[in-house]
Amino acid sequence: MEHITTHYINGKFLPSHGQRTMDIISPVTGELIGDGLLADVEDTRAAIDAARNAFDQWAATSVEERQRYLQQLADAIDAHRDELGEVMSTEYGAIASFSGQVVDAARDWYLQAKDVIGRTEFSEQVNTAEIRRVPVGVAALITPWNGSAWFMAMKSAAALAAGCTVVIKSSENSILQSRAFAKAVDDAGLPPGVINIVYGLGEDAGQELTTHPDVDKISFTGSTQVGKIIARSAVDTMKRVTLELGGKAPTVILDDAKLDDAVYFALLVWLFNSGQACTSGARLLVPESRVEEVKSLILAKIGEFKVGPPHDPETMVGPMVTQAHFDRVQSYIRLGVEEGATILTGGEGMPEGLEAGTFARPTVFVDARSDMRIAQEEIFGPVLTVLTYHDDDEAVRIANGTDYGLQAYVLGEHGHAHRVASRIRAGRVAVNTLPADSDAPFGGFKQSGIGREFGHYGIDEYLEYATVFSS
Repeated sequence: MEHITTHYINGKFLPSHGQRTMDIISPVTGELIGDGLLADVEDTRAAIDAARNAFDQWAATSVEERQRYLQQLADAIDAHRDELGEVMSTEYGAIASFSGQVVDAARDWYLQAKDVIGRTEFSEQVNTAEIRRVPVGVAALITPWNGSAWFMAMKSAAALAAGCTVVIKSSENSILQSRAFAKAVDDAGLPPGVINIVYGLGEDAGQELTTHPDVDKISFTGSTQVGKIIARSAVDTMKRVTLELGGKAPTVILDDAKLDDAVYFALLVWLFNSGQACTSGARLLVPESRVEEVKSLILAKIGEFKVGPPHDPETMVGPMVTQAHFDRVQSYIRLGVEEGATILTGGEGMPEGLEAGTFARPTVFVDARSDMRIAQEEIFGPVLTVLTYHDDDEAVRIANGTDYGLQAYVLGEHGHAHRVASRIRAGRVAVNTLPADSDAPFGGFKQSGIGREFGHYGIDEYLEYATVFSS
């Protein structure tokens, strides 16, 4: 049983001023495995003060100095690889293969940032003016629970590379993950105050970060509802914001797709991270003329996606993060039935033999309409809605017919698929492949967010232009 009683502030693990306790419940067994003290306003202010006091010196570092520290962070993540992967599986049930990929990617974000700033021009001459690209200031990085190391590394790598200092406010559902990440950061040996990490609730730590005048920039990943609250809170002090929010990604199977491969791909992108991902392909669009074939293939292939304990190498789908989230997913399954959709496979309850934790049955709805809530709202779990269309125009209308526009997938003959993909309003559209390029920008249209992350696009979000005129 672990008791987390400190936050990482100014280069030290300091006792929490906040005394609100968060229980850590295993999603696999339902047992209490630890607890943590959540940051309050005082803890958050201490972290902001540390970042503000460290900013001038960090902003003045050379590119070469920042590259050295980014390398040290990458090395520290690598040294803590096993622990970082293990706590993902322990705390929210990430399958073992996914956990390893997340930690390796966390390391690589720092290496990528190191490379990018080595090729970045931070000043240019325009006529008589010198145009400088300078760090925006103190950045608050608000990260989710579904792979914390990935998000904390991705955001902090970009911010640090730009010359910003950071306060990371991680989810209250990722205390173990965040603690392990903080230990790696501590081993990296950065100057005190450059990276600070608190674990807390949005109503306490999050609210302070979004309103405090010494925070200049907010980068948030999470729900659209919370993103709107953050944007409203940030406007009074004109904080810069990057918001990576919800999604309801369509997977469009075209009439010339190889159905066998396409259906397996659709199931794979739907059940990525057990459906607990903003990029999950939660809507499957299929030609009306081929829907019966698709239904048969789903039934034939769904068994390949085994639900089970995260450490079992055969497991493809783990549990839901908490009991509350499991209950939310179950409520959407009931809602789908109430709306008139038909369950093809799955349904309410837990898979046989997995009743102890928060395992949900992967559930596929057919006979659904695009205006149903199960086809419009982000469920963030293993619930798939199959929708039919008659021609490409209708497929595009359905694909674009939600408030979201984060990611989409199109499967079919190369030229045909690219023509359809060009009409879909999403920040990323993957044609017959998984989107695996971390140099390409990531972010959403519509209510899926504001701004972009990844590569030099992500670093740009932490830089401002300053002009110096001379005679």
